[in-house]
Amino acid sequence: MQWFNDIQMPEDVNWLIVGDFNLYRSPDDRNRLGADFAETFLFNEATCSLGLIELPLKGRCYTWTNRQQPPLLERLDWFFTSASWTLSYPSTIAYSLINETSDHVPCIISISTSIPKHFLFHFENYWLEHDGFFPIVEHSWMQPTNVSEAAKVITAKVKNLRMALRNWKRSMSNLKTNILNVKLILVFLCFVEDFRDLSIVEWNFKAILEAKLQTLLQHQRLYWKQRGKSNGLS
Repeated sequence: MQWFNDIQMPEDVNWLIVGDFNLYRSPDDRNRLGADFAETFLFNEATCSLGLIELPLKGRCYTWTNRQQPPLLERLDWFFTSASWTLSYPSTIAYSLINETSDHVPCIISISTSIPKHFLFHFENYWLEHDGFFPIVEHSWMQPTNVSEAAKVITAKVKNLRMALRNWKRSMSNLKTNILNVKLILVFLCFVEDFRDLSIVEWNFKAILEAKLQTLLQHQRLYWKQRGKSNGLS
C-alpha cells in the first residue's frame, strides 16, 4: 500500500485513477464475512492523504465474482479523481457493464463524449450468420424483372435485393437493442444476486442469457469489424 500512498499528485494536474486494487473500503464491499480490516484502514488512509475523490459506481454493488453457486461477490475495482479533475469534468460518471467472460465486471468512465451518427444503408456482414438471410436473398433474386438486356437484368435484381434487405432490416430486432435488453435482464439478475442467492431456475435462466449474449456480441464484433479502418500505419 506504500507505493500508492507515495504517489506524487500536483494540485494543478487532473488525475483519474482506476483499476483493480484488490482491496475494500468497507466490510460491506463483500456479500460474505471475511474482510481484512487492517488493509481496509490502510487503503482508506492512503486515499485520504492523497485527497482523492471516489467516483460512485452506478449499477452494481460488487465488481468481482468467483462465478460459483452460491457466489462470493466483492467490490475490488475503484475509481478516483483529483479535486482539479472534478472541477474540470464535474459530470464524470463510472458505471458497470455485464461481465461477459471475465470474473471482473467491466466498467466505463463517462466524460460526456458524443459520437455523430449517419443513416446510410450498409450491407451488414453479420447478416450472413442470420438464419433468415439466405431465404430473403433467394426469394428476391428469383423475382421477375421487366427488362431483357443482361446488364439491366442484373442491375434490376440488385436493386430488388437492396430493397428486400432494407425491408428485412426494418422487420428485424435491432442488434443494439437486443444486446441492451439481454444485458438489462442480466443486470437485474446480478442485482438480485447482490442481495440473495439465485434459485436454480434463475441460475439456469442467467446461463441461457449469457450464451445468447455471446452470440449477439459475436454479431456486434462483425458489425464493428466491418467498420474498422487503419489510418496512418507505418
